[in-house]
Parts: sequence; structure tokens; C-alpha cells
Amino acid sequence: MIQTFIYKLLQRRHFWRYATFGEVAEIYASRTMRLFALRIVTTFTSIYLYQEGYSLIFLAYFWAAFYGIKVLFAWPSAQLIARFGPKHATLVSNIVSAVGMTFLPLVPIYGLKALVPWLILQAFSSCLNDLAYLVDFSKVKNIEHAGKEIGYMNIFEKVATGVSPLVGGMLAFFFGPEVVMILSAALFLLAAVPLFHTGEPTHTHQKLAIRGFPWRTTWRSLIAEASIGYDVFVTGSAWTLFMVVAIFVNNGDEIYAKVGVLTSITIVAALLSSYTFGRIIDHSRGGDLLTVSVILNGITHLFRPFVIGPIGVAAVNSVNEAATTGYAMAFIRGMFDTADASGRRIVYLFFMEVATNFGAMFGGVLLALIFMVVNGVLALQIFFIISGFIVLLIGTPRFMLYRK
Repeated sequence: MIQTFIYKLLQRRHFWRYATFGEVAEIYASRTMRLFALRIVTTFTSIYLYQEGYSLIFLAYFWAAFYGIKVLFAWPSAQLIARFGPKHATLVSNIVSAVGMTFLPLVPIYGLKALVPWLILQAFSSCLNDLAYLVDFSKVKNIEHAGKEIGYMNIFEKVATGVSPLVGGMLAFFFGPEVVMILSAALFLLAAVPLFHTGEPTHTHQKLAIRGFPWRTTWRSLIAEASIGYDVFVTGSAWTLFMVVAIFVNNGDEIYAKVGVLTSITIVAALLSSYTFGRIIDHSRGGDLLTVSVILNGITHLFRPFVIGPIGVAAVNSVNEAATTGYAMAFIRGMFDTADASGRRIVYLFFMEVATNFGAMFGGVLLALIFMVVNGVLALQIFFIISGFIVLLIGTPRFMLYRK
């Protein structure tokens, strides 16, 4: 149903495709469903664990471990995709996510015995799915209008990531967070279904080789990608912790609804900017968009320590969403062009997956170290100020596409 809606909505605008639009519609539908399933619960994982008595320093190290495990799973994930194709890899990742999600409601009973399996399974699933998605989309995109296609993909992603915290927050408030986790597990199983109306977009049974990889044309993008991973940790885990300990203190289960509503407000900024940014990229202004968006994102982090209420949260979230959308779309377009030119699509995207998770892991470790020196709120405020400068590295990849 979702795929049919997407197909009818966008088919007339994609008559110029080299690949069939059905292939892209499949990715849109599957990605939207998975993100809805993922964000419906992960937005609240830190809150859930904090309310179960886990300390801030534990949570920082916990997320650092999550991203560190993703680094370890990156090469096995690349091998699976090379052998079986990105669609089959996506199916495996969703099944693993569904199984892993059943452990989270058991944390109050079994503690780490339930939390560790969730951590490992979700890390593997997330790594495999992210890499499969990038390989799949980078292969079936249209070269001349890739910016517009990334814009459409971003719109559907933002709808999913914007609506899911609202739905999840309300469900958690009325029925408890465990119900949300069960629903998420069911949605993961459905998310891969739209992908199998067409065949795999890449050759299967490929053998991956690192020797001869074009490091000269890719190393800058790897550093920038690590900074993106760091930014993901800042805007996700660290910002959620700040809302818990500095803004919505002692709110009980109400915090799920409040954080859900404030997170979902950003969907407006994302929808307004996605299509426009896609057209800017296709009109050879992606490099400018990347630079401006990165600077705006850094400034937003510098303002986070001074947010004191729900209105401030909504404002920061909205500005950050527009900035993140801008740099992410411009960066992804340049990354796909580099993947095409490298001749090593899966290997290059594997290195990018390693880089982004390493950056996020570094963010978790850095926050944990700051927690060891100063108290919770002050530690987060210091962390945001440092982050405002670190994320500027996102604007340094010098993609060949934007130098033409």
C-alpha cells in the first residue's frame, strides 16, 4: 500500500529514469517503514534506561559501545551485501531488529542479561541496514536528478522520523514503553516486504578487495563522515539526555509524550527544506549548501546549553533539522558521486559506515569522560560547546562533484 501510494505520487516526475521508478519506490517504502519502527522506540531508549536507574555515565558508555560494535560489524555486513545483495541484507537486518527488540522490555527484570543482547543485535541490524540502503540507493538513483531523488527520500524519511516519536510518545504515556517496543518489533518484520517486487540492483557473489582502493580521492570524505557520526550522537543521545536532566525533570511517563511532541514538530522544517535543497543540489549549488548548513548546525550546538524550556527545545530542534537536512542531502549526493567514480562502491560505503560509527563512538566516550569530571547538566553543556566546533569538519570533504 505504501509503495503504491509513493509510486502514484511521484511516477510522473520520474519519466526520465534509467532504472524503473519501481526500484526507487521500493526503497522509499521500505526505508520509511523501517525508520518508523526504529524511531518509534529508539527516541525513548535513553529515557527508558535512565528511568530504570542507569546513570548518565553508563548511558554515554552504552551508546559508545553500541557504535563501537557497529564498527566491528561493518566488514561482515559489507560481505553479506556483496554476496547476497542489499535487498536480502535488508530483510536479514529487519528480522534481527525484530528479534533484538523483544529483549528491551525485559531489562527491568534481567538487567544487563537482556540489555547486552539488545545492544549486539540492534548494532548488527543497524549497521547492515544502513550499508544496504546506501548501496541500493546509490545504484538505482538517476545521475542527472539524484539531488531531487535524495530530496524525496529525505521527505519520506522525515515523515517517518517526525511522526514516529509522537506516536511512540503517546503510546508510551498511555500504555507504557513496553507496548511501543512490541509494536516496533512487528513493524520491523513488515519493513522489508516492499523490496522484493524487483531483483537485486547489484551483482551478487561479489568479492571485495581493499587493495588498490583510491584513498587520495576519498580520505577527506571519510573524516567528514566521522564528524557526521559524531553529530548524530550529539543530536540524538546527548540531546535526549539533556532534555531528561535539565528540562523535563521528574516528569515520569509524561516525558515520553513531551519529548515525542517536541521531536515531531521538526517535521515541518524538514518537509519545507527537503525538496528545495534537492533542486539546489541538482543546480550545481550543493557545495554552497553543504558549507552554509554545516556552519548553521555548529551554531545551533553552541546555543543548546542555554535552552531552558519546551519552546527553546522546539526552536533548536527546528533549526537543527533544517541545517542537518541541508548538509546531509548535499553530502550524500557528493558521496554517491564518489562511490560511482571509485569503482569500489561497496568498499567505499563500507569505509564510510566505519567512519560514521567511529565518530559517534568517539562522541559517547568524550561525553563519558566529561561526566567523570563535572556533574550531569554542566557536562552536557560543555559537550555541546565543544561539539559546535567539531561538527565543522563535516564541511571539509571537497567532493569532485562540487568542483566541476
